[in-house]
Amino acid sequence: MTAYFVRRFLLVVPTFIGVTLIAYTIMRYVPGGPLDQLKMQARAAQAEGGASIGGEAGAIPEEALEAAKKAFHLDKHVVVAYVYWLGDLVTGNLGESYFFQEPVGKLVVERFPISIFFGLTGFVLAYLISVPLGIVKALKHGTSFDFFSSATIFIGYSIPGWAIGTLLLVFFAGGEFYDWFPLGGFRSTSYFELPEFVQSWEDPADVEDDFGRFRWNRLGYLSKVADQLWHTVLPVFCYMMGSFATLTILMKNSLMENIGQDYVRTAFAKGLHPRRVIFLHVLRNSLIPLATGLGRALSIVMAGSYLIELVFNIDGLGMLGFNSIVRRDYAVVMGVLAINTMLTLVGNILSDVLYALIDPRIRFQ
Repeated sequence: MTAYFVRRFLLVVPTFIGVTLIAYTIMRYVPGGPLDQLKMQARAAQAEGGASIGGEAGAIPEEALEAAKKAFHLDKHVVVAYVYWLGDLVTGNLGESYFFQEPVGKLVVERFPISIFFGLTGFVLAYLISVPLGIVKALKHGTSFDFFSSATIFIGYSIPGWAIGTLLLVFFAGGEFYDWFPLGGFRSTSYFELPEFVQSWEDPADVEDDFGRFRWNRLGYLSKVADQLWHTVLPVFCYMMGSFATLTILMKNSLMENIGQDYVRTAFAKGLHPRRVIFLHVLRNSLIPLATGLGRALSIVMAGSYLIELVFNIDGLGMLGFNSIVRRDYAVVMGVLAINTMLTLVGNILSDVLYALIDPRIRFQ
């Protein structure tokens, strides 16, 4: 089994190179790159009556054009340019953003905690809800509860998370129907202005923030927790929907399959209480397929986050990647892709490791 995992880790390198090389090549030849952006800026400056850059509209001096090509390795063959990018990546240099004029590593570090917060929160809640619901559905298989819950789950699963987010904003935010939640954002603009502690119990000063009609006393930490939860409910619900149906049905089918095994019939024949048989023996084996999915927690921070963060205006890693694709910001796109690819590859290997550790019957050859 050790040899199997060694081979899996060795395969990470060619897989990573293949994925990033294809993406790098596509980004290289897609219109709207850095040179096109410079030409558009030149045209805009001339249209507004600014200083002329070059002789004709949108023209760039040869010196500036060559400098831009050299900065983005556009003067080299795509494979050679990719090798330069890969060499910088190995040394920890993700490059510099063309749009933000800042190192990509800094942009990623600033936004990564936000994506982790929403991704892991949705991941944990999906397991906490799906496992009990799958157990109940298996024990009540064929009943009206099983039928209607399955219909509801699959209806929700068939709708993308970002589309559900749009509906939630229409109905529960903005005042169209109900004004219960904010229109977006990670926190209120006045989050850091909320007091850290109670200064005076005799004279509690009220604090007005983005809660609108709600007024909060000077509760310090509790006010910040409430504000964070207020902005978390709707996005996390959208994050959950991606895996909620899969986990619930997987839990139900796994439990029903194990109930039909010989050891379960033997346990019932010995007179053991049904609850003891199911929750002590059957449930343990039924959780094995779900436990292996814990390895994907590394990559869950990116799963579906691009459009969900865009809908809720959350300035996380997903929104950074999406906007960078639109702006053709090569360095940021490749940096986010490299992180996402590595997390996915390592997460898949961890899933196999967990499967082998949890189920002793599994031996990889």
